[in-house]
Amino acid sequence: MTVAEVNAEAEEMLDNDPRWLPDLQSWLSASSVAPGLRSVPVESARGIMIVEWAGVPLSDGGFLLLGRDDTLERQLRHTLTESRRRYKDLVEVSSDFAWETGPDGAFVFVTHKGALGYDADSLIGRDPRSLALDEWGDLPLPFDSRRPVDQSELWLKSADGAPACVVASALPLFGSQGEWLGARGVCRDVTDQVLRSAELARVRNRERLLAHIVHTLRDRLDAVEALTVASAETARALSADGCRIYRASEAQTDGAVGAGGGLALVAEFGADLSDDKMGGEGALQPLLDRIAATDGVVVASLGDLLVIGERTEHRQALNGAVLVWRGDDSEPWDEEDHHLLSGVADHIGIAHAHLAYQERLRRLSERDGLTGLFNRRTFFERLEESLARPDSGASALLYVDLDNFKAVNDLHGHQQGDTVLKAIGTLLSTGVRPGDLPGRLGGDEFVLWLGRADEEQARRVADRLLSGMIGLAHLSASPEKPLGLSIGIAVHAPGRGESVRELTDRADAAMYAAKKSGKGHYALAPAHQPTPSSTPVAETSP
Repeated sequence: MTVAEVNAEAEEMLDNDPRWLPDLQSWLSASSVAPGLRSVPVESARGIMIVEWAGVPLSDGGFLLLGRDDTLERQLRHTLTESRRRYKDLVEVSSDFAWETGPDGAFVFVTHKGALGYDADSLIGRDPRSLALDEWGDLPLPFDSRRPVDQSELWLKSADGAPACVVASALPLFGSQGEWLGARGVCRDVTDQVLRSAELARVRNRERLLAHIVHTLRDRLDAVEALTVASAETARALSADGCRIYRASEAQTDGAVGAGGGLALVAEFGADLSDDKMGGEGALQPLLDRIAATDGVVVASLGDLLVIGERTEHRQALNGAVLVWRGDDSEPWDEEDHHLLSGVADHIGIAHAHLAYQERLRRLSERDGLTGLFNRRTFFERLEESLARPDSGASALLYVDLDNFKAVNDLHGHQQGDTVLKAIGTLLSTGVRPGDLPGRLGGDEFVLWLGRADEEQARRVADRLLSGMIGLAHLSASPEKPLGLSIGIAVHAPGRGESVRELTDRADAAMYAAKKSGKGHYALAPAHQPTPSSTPVAETSP
């Protein structure tokens, strides 16, 4: 089969690459009827081109071949096919799930691996609104949107019923007449990220609240005031009606973990914990016992109240408790409340320890280490404050000296002497009233300030002290040298300008007068006689 005629384009093709002609000749020879279409590659000056040939049978048994350059169309089809394949691969490997809904709003296409625990077959034909949480049921959803949706967050139900957060983007589909045909889009499951962000936000909020409470505790020098403010801040942070902070007794802080009966209320904020609200008198004590004996948060219902509490510790020893409550018509305590209260309890435990240290330091600075009485400095400071009060009224100072004490030290040693001094401290402290000041000046000299006491009351106290020495007779060095007290009494009348030194000198002189009269007695100092130079201004303590 030979070529009879060619046009210029075909002739150029033959000149550039005649190899395509035998392929067409074989194709035509094998065709018994109209051969149809045949595409062959042809090398040209512009590169490889694809020519599509159509063969038309002629009456003389030959064929008319009509060729068309199909290169661009082939390339476009290949590019489109490759693009579709690429898109399909990307969609299938993506963590997003792609979907399409039809005119009835149901899914007509879903990524083959499904979504949210559902397989693709179970989603096809399903109304997307059946996946929405109840609170989202009446809200616009991207699956039936009439406008483009970009990065819209919504909550759906996963296959196991758990809520799942997805971010959706969608485009509506419209027909030639503008009718809505459905929508296409993708959804990305961001539940884990949302939960992590929410947890991080809760942690940051918890840290912010704790930092505020810690600053409250640190910014106030008075520990009790700091605890009072901390109780208010704790109640506000937990959206509670009230808060109480308890402190453990010395026995419990020394390691005896036990009943909440040793917990004393030191700070309170908010609504009162009345017996009616708690369900009856004494209902709170069992809860305090439980908190004191439990590691971690304790949650309970008391009458009309929802209560949460936790013990406070320092160096793993109980030193108090925090109790918070709100009405039973409020939201129950959740895990975040537990975490926040635990953080507060940790810092309250440290605050209790600081308060204990402050009190210990104050005792060491104010008290005599052996007897527990006020030391010389503190006694005279407080005595001066008492004399400066305009409404102090008549008062009395007892100057007490211990008789035959040196013999105890000489015969039995200083340990026995310390026992005697401790016993005298107990004797002076017994029966003291608010405003009275028992003190030790040093050695075997003691003082007792009786606020608002006249001469008769001072004599009765002196008699009580002398009688109390009978019980200490066994501590004496010998029957010949019995322990005793020599007491000087100086009654102070306000408004006469008597200074602390003058009052002390009068009581001291009276004490020596009692000692000269035979020991084991008391003597009354003469009344203070103001001198022309006397003024009501108190002098410096001796």
